[in-house]
Amino acid sequence: MASNDPLLQPYQLKHLTLKNRIMTTSHEPAYPEAGMPKDRYRAYHVERAKAGIAMTMTAGSAAVSKDSPPVFNNILAYKDEVVGWMKKLTDECHDHGCAVMIQLTHLGRRTHWNKGDWLPALTTSHQREPAHRAFPKKMEDWDIARIIRDYADAAERMAAAGLDGVELECYGHLMDQFMSPLTNELDAPYGGSLENRARFALEVTAAIRKRTGDKFLIGVRYTADETAKGGITEDDGVAIGKLLRDGGNVDFLNIIRGQIHTDPAMTDVIPVQGMKSAPHLDFAGRIRAEVGMPTFHAARIPDVATARHAVASGKLDMVGMTRAHMADPHVVRKIIEGREDDIRPCVGATYCLDRIYQAGDALCMHNAATGRELTMPHDIAPAGTRKKVVIVGAGPAGLEAARVAAERGHAVTVFEAASQPGGQVRLTAQSPRRKEMIGIIDWRMSQCAARDVEFRFDTWAEADDVTALNPDVVIVATGGLPHTDVLEAGNDLVVSSWDLISGDVKPGANVLIYDDAGDHSGLQAGEIAAKAGAKVEIMTPDRSFAPDVMAMNLVPYMRSMQDKDVTFTVTYRLTSVARDGNQLKATIGSDYMPLAKERHYDQIVINHGTLPLDDLYFALKPLSSNHGEVDYDALIEGRPQTVGGGQGGGFQLYRIGDAVSARNTHAAIYDALRLVKDI
Repeated sequence: MASNDPLLQPYQLKHLTLKNRIMTTSHEPAYPEAGMPKDRYRAYHVERAKAGIAMTMTAGSAAVSKDSPPVFNNILAYKDEVVGWMKKLTDECHDHGCAVMIQLTHLGRRTHWNKGDWLPALTTSHQREPAHRAFPKKMEDWDIARIIRDYADAAERMAAAGLDGVELECYGHLMDQFMSPLTNELDAPYGGSLENRARFALEVTAAIRKRTGDKFLIGVRYTADETAKGGITEDDGVAIGKLLRDGGNVDFLNIIRGQIHTDPAMTDVIPVQGMKSAPHLDFAGRIRAEVGMPTFHAARIPDVATARHAVASGKLDMVGMTRAHMADPHVVRKIIEGREDDIRPCVGATYCLDRIYQAGDALCMHNAATGRELTMPHDIAPAGTRKKVVIVGAGPAGLEAARVAAERGHAVTVFEAASQPGGQVRLTAQSPRRKEMIGIIDWRMSQCAARDVEFRFDTWAEADDVTALNPDVVIVATGGLPHTDVLEAGNDLVVSSWDLISGDVKPGANVLIYDDAGDHSGLQAGEIAAKAGAKVEIMTPDRSFAPDVMAMNLVPYMRSMQDKDVTFTVTYRLTSVARDGNQLKATIGSDYMPLAKERHYDQIVINHGTLPLDDLYFALKPLSSNHGEVDYDALIEGRPQTVGGGQGGGFQLYRIGDAVSARNTHAAIYDALRLVKDI
């Protein structure tokens, strides 16, 4: 039966019929191997294709030239061998009725000369980009001609691979560096007026069209408003759209608002949790209305209701739900099946992007199967034998274990000492800006409720409570408690970051946050103290503070603290604390030289991770058949654990998450998924 849902209506894009209005926009998950989109990359996109998405846009900018060396493990579109790999990906996605495109780019100054072949970075001026720091060469005429040919060559390769088209990145990269008056210092014919600055883009699209023909789609994802003094304005954005339209070679526009040359600028383009959803949607709608071309857009459209509004209101023709599909690749399937409440929500943690910008691969904070489609299931297969599984702890690790075990068909009982589930995630979510994190817990609780998982809250489980249930498998997911016993003296005089975050301890007036864990807890505690009016110093022995918070997530902390009395001190180590009247005297040393400075505060807060809460595990260990042993080879290879299994007498015992060692939410969830999927 035909659906009336605006999101499920087909869309005719030139000669191509897209089966619905939902797409993933171009993004680079950094899964290529030697610049090629091999099996892992293909599996990631095919998972979304088989779940019903209309179009997948591969590559967060595949490089067209050798002097555009990858900084995010980009696909190397300038190599002929890319054709075979892209054809495999495209053919498999096409088998599921999913269109495939790729984003092509030259990074311009958004890279560095010490990568790839050590060619100089280049752009339309000698200005360096703050994020990547290379001082670029100012382009010459032969550079321009060469790179136009490179774009056409790369597009021809993609046509040969059977893709439906290409999108050109014109935001923050070379094409936009031409377009923006803030970065283009060339003379005519490529500098000066807007028409001159747009000339490069128009010549690239013309070269691609000549090479690929009319049955190959060409789109441009462009900055239509830089939101910066002296930059591209909203009216310029409309004018650029009309220039691209009137050039006759562009089939769709994909709208960006803002800049990406610094972490704060990028965070406004791609908002993180605590920021407004769909902040640029109305502006994208203006471009569509005034330019009259097929219009795509994505920027924190995390839920189906917002996406549906974007299409139903006529603001967009295709809506990008990229991070949403990292959280749950089966969004479209669940819409079709009337299971919207079952969609795993994107909580805006932006762990995915922040990992990429630290040269890692994209992983979702609370879907450990994303990017691991070759080894981890998004749909859990039922077990051959029903077992009785007891889990202790209802934090993210315990709840993921409960969810997966219940989907396997096991009988699951969960003990939790607190009155509510969540563990450290619930603590984190007490910060108004990070309240969306509770979605990690709420979704799992709803999944468990639908599968009759039994919860026993307000129960501090002892060994006898566990063994009384005659379990086949016991999983200890009790987490950890703050580790503050890290000083040579004065450990009894400090409090933990958790104490401030939970509200159990009120901030002092002059506060030292000593953070050598480098995670969110240290900055959250600092933010709470600063907002309470305290003078705050955040100190670390590292050469940078809060490295595990990473680039985009750091931005909201800085915006909440930099206008307050907060200082950041790096490369100093707190060694001891002593009472000095009504003050605390801190002795501060250094790893770089013998040093013993003295400073006074009225409150000292330690952020040093957690120690495992593992008493129950060790009480159960001698009663278990495997004595807690894990076969790591089996775990990594995706085989069931056999240590102690089937020997009669005793249960199999495992511990996961911070009950093993202090890590993060993703690690806890991954621990649970890869263990329990085979139980």
